[in-house]
Amino acid sequence: MNPTKKAYAQLHLAVLLFGFTAILGACISLSAFVLVWWRVFLTSISLLFLIGFGRKLYLLPRKLILQYMGIGIIVGLHWVCFFGSIKYANASISLICMATISLFTSILEPLLMRTPFRWYELAIGIIIIPAMVLIANSTEIAMLPGIWVGLLSAFLAALFSTLNKKMVEKTDPLTITFLELGSACLFLGLLLPLVFSFNPELHFIPTAMDFFYLIILALLCTTFAYVLSLMALKQVSAFASNLVYNLEPVYGIILAIFLLQENKSLNTEFYTGCALILCAVFSYPFIKKIFK
Repeated sequence: MNPTKKAYAQLHLAVLLFGFTAILGACISLSAFVLVWWRVFLTSISLLFLIGFGRKLYLLPRKLILQYMGIGIIVGLHWVCFFGSIKYANASISLICMATISLFTSILEPLLMRTPFRWYELAIGIIIIPAMVLIANSTEIAMLPGIWVGLLSAFLAALFSTLNKKMVEKTDPLTITFLELGSACLFLGLLLPLVFSFNPELHFIPTAMDFFYLIILALLCTTFAYVLSLMALKQVSAFASNLVYNLEPVYGIILAIFLLQENKSLNTEFYTGCALILCAVFSYPFIKKIFK
């Protein structure tokens, strides 16, 4: 397998695991903020062993470490919004909102990476908009806040993915992942007292079943999947990788149908929106080849 094909295989496996996070998020009874803190805390501990307790960190310039930590804060906020969207709506709605990543990336990548603006990337991203309109129209009013929070989550995902593309060559994926998720843990941990002061009824200690789900979420769907995605970024563009991320809702919704029976609350408009997203995902390689 050549490096590019291997990178896409890594991306698809990572996205499948990312899609499974929505299922776990729906099963865990903790609030979105507390859930994410536990996720990044457990993930950071696992990564600490994988990077040899931080020996490589001493070789990195302080400025570079701070840059990775800044991206990590964005990652943490993205996950809070993602799981918040699940709590406000459901796993399927939250996942489908992530399909707007390509639209946000088509704007952010030329600005942040100083790459040429590609009109066809924006056009493919815009295709996602009518899909989201269909999905919003098929959703109960009570779930609309979940859509808005999900869209914010997608914007933050596009932002940190594009920034990671810019920084991924400067050290190894494990070190990057530890710095980013460790800083997310630290940042969210500092905010925990504020969150509990506004919501004293929230639970911090997970139940035994919640903790079991959190272990799977941290080790398999975060540590392993996140490192895979960073490795793939060395071979593919930020836009192409984020377009593959658009399959996260497809993988996740299939899992939600079988594991959570969410198909009972989804209608034809929802599935039509999903079909439009799939068209955008699979048309990109052909359109890119035409206009390259």
